[in-house]
Formats: sequence, structure tokens, C-alpha cells
Amino acid sequence: MAKKKEEAFNYTAELRILRERGPERLYLLWGPEDYLREQFLSKLKKTCLPEGEDDFSYKRIDGPALDANAFQQAVDALPFMTEHTFVELRDVDINKLADADACLKTVSDIPDYCTVVFVQNAQYEPDGRLRFVKTLRSEGKELKFTQQSQGMLTDWIVRRFAAAGKGIELSAAQRLIFISGDLMSRLIPEIEKIAAYASGDKVTQEDVEAVANHIPEAVVFEMTELIAQNKINSALSVLSELLADKNNEPIMMLAVLGKQMRQLYAARLALEKNLGTKYVMEVCSMKYDYIASKLLTAAKGFTLDQLRRAVELCAETDYRMKSSGADPKELLKEAVVRIAAGESYAKN
Repeated sequence: MAKKKEEAFNYTAELRILRERGPERLYLLWGPEDYLREQFLSKLKKTCLPEGEDDFSYKRIDGPALDANAFQQAVDALPFMTEHTFVELRDVDINKLADADACLKTVSDIPDYCTVVFVQNAQYEPDGRLRFVKTLRSEGKELKFTQQSQGMLTDWIVRRFAAAGKGIELSAAQRLIFISGDLMSRLIPEIEKIAAYASGDKVTQEDVEAVANHIPEAVVFEMTELIAQNKINSALSVLSELLADKNNEPIMMLAVLGKQMRQLYAARLALEKNLGTKYVMEVCSMKYDYIASKLLTAAKGFTLDQLRRAVELCAETDYRMKSSGADPKELLKEAVVRIAAGESYAKN
């Protein structure tokens, strides 16, 4: 069964709601798109405290622990020389509160003049089974900041380059998303580098390719594309470069490879059944048709049996990495070589 596609966070719509309705008393802000989270938090804070932060009306509590008494006192503080108070709780571990009942009482009785915001980092995920998290969601406004849709992210990239005095070709913007990822906080420094590097008025794919940082997922994709084109030596050279980087742990790289093989298998199924990019995007939970199209192209270089076996090989290698004591790098190399050799499921 295909994983349900997550709806992208509509930043513009939420800003409009904030302008029209004013601030809520309680917020839970989380999700991987930390750039938009911080932008929204800044707008919310300015709405509540138009004159700026001060020691009376603005309180910040940093986690991961949360002192229930300090939290209550911050919420009970009266505004001074302003109409609102703002309590920001940064990186508090709401899944492991020492006094959850007392904190629960506080969030259930926030004064009308106060706004309380729980701000979680990009890797944090609230445990929806917990009573405190359920109360945050029912009593307040939960905003999960997800990666933007293809159109919205591309438009944002165009605007960022325009602010730097550069235009950008659509193909170059798509290539940037593919090789550097779709998180805005990660793209901002890449855009700055590319804008400084590009000699012309318009940024090209070549400019992006020359200076943008390639995330491991994009490099693994490149490696599988080379395998699909039967360029085995080039693919193994890419793998060697990946493993030479100490930041790339073999088990993490295997996880990326396994995901890529599963996606290629889904794409090959789509080809077999004359289904298009829409099907691949749905079954692989993809937001961008550009990447789905590349996946379909790469899948043409494999048979269905080869990809089925490749998925199985990744699972077997994962087990061996965690149980055999063998060198993880050598196990990963072996898996890639066997995939590149076209080992078929039908022969096993």
C-alpha cells in the first residue's frame, strides 16, 4: 500500500490567517522546514509584541527540561507597557516532561493576553499518544512545517536569485533542488554561492553543478543512474568518493541505497503497467515530478527481477552490517557490485 502523501505546509495561507484573526493563545511549531518555522515565529512574535521584546512581556525557556513552576510564572506574568505577553519554549522535550500534569494545567488555562509557543527543532517529532501532546493539539494550533510544493519552492528559489541580481533557468532550479535537497535553510547558502559564482545574468545548470553541494541522496541517485547506463566503473568511482567522506557512514549510505532501489522498483512497475509520473509520485511520496521523471528514466536500465533482487540485497546487507562484524564498507561495496552485475531475483 502506498504511503499517504503528506500535504505541504502552506506558509502564505497561515500568514494570512495570522493577519486576519490575530494570534492564538497556544502554538506547537515543528517539522523539518526550519527556515519557514523561524520566519513564522518571527511574524507571530512581532504580531504579539509590535514594540519588540522586553524583560516583562517576553519570556523564553530553553529545554530539554521544563520547570513547571517557571512555566506557570511566565504564563501568569502581566503585560507591561503593551497589550500582550509572549512565552517561547524552545526545544522542550514535550515527550518526557518531569511534571506533565502541572504543565498540562498551565496550557489548559492560558490568559487571553498571553501567547505560548512550543518550538521544536527540525528532527523532533511529538508523540501523539501522550496526553500532554494531545492537549497541545486540541487546545492550541499545531503547525508542521514541511517541505514546500514544487511550484512554491521553485518560485522561492527564483525570488532568492532575483534578490541577488540573477535570473535562473527552470531546469537549473530543478537541478538545484535535486542535488542539494528541498529544505530552504540548506538551499540559502547554495543559492548565495551559485549567485556569486555565475558569470552571466542567468544561472544555468552548469553553474549549479559546478558549486552546489550534493547531498548523499543525490550522489547515490547518480550512482544508480550510472549502473542503469552500464557505466559500472564510473558508478564504483562515485561509491569510493562517497565512502572517502568520513561523514558518510556505510549503514546510512545503505539506507539511502535501499530507498533508491525500492523507488526504482516502483518506477519499473509503473513502466511495466504503462503508468506515469503521477503514479510514481504517489507510491513513493514524492513532491516533485522532475525527480519522478528521472526515476522512470533510470528504471529503464533494469529489469523488474533485477530491482526486486536489489531490494532484497540491501535488506540482507543491512542485516549483515548489524550482526556479522564484517567491515561495513566492504559489505556496502559488495552489495553495489552485485546490483551492478545485474544479479536477478529469478535465479535465487
